[in-house]
Amino acid sequence: MLLRVLAALPFIGILFGVPFVNRVEPLMLGMPFVLAWIVMWVVLSAIIMGIIYRLDPSNRQLAADGEEARP
Repeated sequence: MLLRVLAALPFIGILFGVPFVNRVEPLMLGMPFVLAWIVMWVVLSAIIMGIIYRLDPSNRQLAADGEEARP
């Protein structure tokens, strides 16, 4: 359940957050605020997917099977 909520965060942040931050000012790193918001969520998406990969029990099982197969 936690992994599904984490996976939904980028979708929610980009889709539902943009109407609330849809303004040019303030500029962040030379970008309009709405563009900086989207870029932030793209970066956070990669981080969140990495966390999901680490926490997913099926990935732990695959890693354990791979270690057992080594000679």
